[in-house]
Amino acid sequence: MRYAPFLALGAILIGGTTLAQPPVPEVPPGLSAEIKASRAAVQQFSTTLKDALQTAIKNGGPVEGIAVCHDKAGQIATDLSTQLNMMVGRTSLKVRNPENAPDTWELAVLKQFEARKTQGETVDTLEFSAVVTDDQGQKTFRYMKAIPTGTMCLSCHGTSIPPDVEAKLTALYPKDTARGFKEGDLRGAFTLAKPLP
Repeated sequence: MRYAPFLALGAILIGGTTLAQPPVPEVPPGLSAEIKASRAAVQQFSTTLKDALQTAIKNGGPVEGIAVCHDKAGQIATDLSTQLNMMVGRTSLKVRNPENAPDTWELAVLKQFEARKTQGETVDTLEFSAVVTDDQGQKTFRYMKAIPTGTMCLSCHGTSIPPDVEAKLTALYPKDTARGFKEGDLRGAFTLAKPLP
C-alpha cells in the first residue's frame, strides 16, 4: 500500500506539481469530522503554497515558481502532515515527478473526477472520500479534492511553455508529463490519508 510508510513510520508521500486555489465547500450539517478536517487541511496547504508561488513568480517569474514547487511544496506538506497527524499531498493523472504518481485508489478517483467533469461538474467542486482497509486490516480515511488549472498554472503546465521555463523543467523533471493543460482542466488533486483507530 502506498501509504504504508506513512502509517508505520510517518513518512510523507507528495503528489502533483501545481495548484489553483480551490474553494472550500460549505460543510453540510452532520458531515464527518474527517471531511471537515480534510477540507481545512486542503485550504491551509493550498493557501500556503499559492502564497509562496505567487511571491516567487512576482520576484523572478515562472522559473522561480518552479523552484517553489520543486523545493518548498514537499516541506509545506511535511509540516502540515506532522501538524495535523495526517498525510497531506498532491497527485495527478499527468505528473511532473514520477514518484508522485497516483496509487490505485487515487487513480480511480482522478478518473472519476474526469468523468464527473465531462458530465458537467466544475472542477473546483469535485471531492471524494472513503474509508479503505489494507491487507493488515488497518482502516484509513482517504480524501481527495480536485485542483483546477488556473491562469497561474499555464506558464509551466500549459500548451505553450516559454523556453527558459522549458529548460528549467527539463533539468529538474526529465520525465515530466504535466503539460498541455488549458484553464479549467483537472490539473490534479490534493490527497489526504488518516489512519483510523
